[in-house]
Amino acid sequence: MSNQGRDEELCCSPVMREPLTAERASELARVFKAIGEPVRLRLLSLIASHAGGEACVCDLTGAFELSGPTISHHLKVLREAGVIEGERRGTWIYYRVRPETLRLVSETLAPAGGGAVPA
Repeated sequence: MSNQGRDEELCCSPVMREPLTAERASELARVFKAIGEPVRLRLLSLIASHAGGEACVCDLTGAFELSGPTISHHLKVLREAGVIEGERRGTWIYYRVRPETLRLVSETLAPAGGGAVPA
């Protein structure tokens, strides 16, 4: 097979799953924008790594050299994007990662056909 034949084969591979709809792409863009900021990515990591998969806001504020209101703002962005959810217990709010959102992100980025990502 000539190089041109191989190039056409690579270029025109069959679609293995449905591409994103405009609505789904918009939803996912909000998630990527929310987790694409370093402080929010660290917050997400801190929450996910806590015992039981949840963390009190009081556990999170000490990890940063930021004011409480700034941390609250970042948590609000993550919450509004559907990445985390919070539950008030007394005077504190406990946050946990929404696994369905992270699963959606993971499935979107995984190659079609379930194969490993090429090196």
